[in-house]
Amino acid sequence: MVSAAPGYPKLAMTQESLLDETAAPLIPERPSLRKLREAAAGCKACPLWKSGTQTVFGEGSPKAEVMFVGEQPGDQEDRAGKPFVGPAGKLLGKAMAEAGVDRSLAYVTNVVKHFNWRARGKRRIHQKPNWSEIAACRPWLDAELSVVKPRVLVCLGATAAQALLGRQFRVSRDRGKAIESDLAPVVIATVHPSSILRARDEDREVEFAAFVSDLKTIAAHL
Repeated sequence: MVSAAPGYPKLAMTQESLLDETAAPLIPERPSLRKLREAAAGCKACPLWKSGTQTVFGEGSPKAEVMFVGEQPGDQEDRAGKPFVGPAGKLLGKAMAEAGVDRSLAYVTNVVKHFNWRARGKRRIHQKPNWSEIAACRPWLDAELSVVKPRVLVCLGATAAQALLGRQFRVSRDRGKAIESDLAPVVIATVHPSSILRARDEDREVEFAAFVSDLKTIAAHL
């Protein structure tokens, strides 16, 4: 089992100086997914609320056995208000089906809950969130984990993996391996499905097959 490098501290360990700059004060005292979603709708803990159409909170059963965590909502997610409904989400659903992971047993969310983008002509182009934005949004993710308590936690892509497992974590080195962490009984990192969509045509089939293989590892733990 791979040991995770130190990552962002859990909410209780966050430095006092950072508390006013995070979503921590917005977390309900006795959180449920419904209460968290309602509270997050008005979150302005970081500047990303200015660019996003709306907060895109996680979605799925509060008793989900597996939680998938990506980087941030995309253009279609921002408009719909739901995570993983765009091309990457559809590819994730296809891979889950091929791997034997029941999507109805999954909870899907992101490290940050607002779409970070820059205009390029008429298009809204994804921009990676910075570490202060990730830290500001972290209390929402910690609260989701505390409510759902998934058996398997899946980090999709480098941003999610490094936010949860430490900045030194490398998906290319440890993808598909069980990782030692107190976040969940089983933690696994793999690529974000959007990276498969960006792959060259001749590489896409191989990349998708490797992604499905990682998800089969997840299925074995459910």
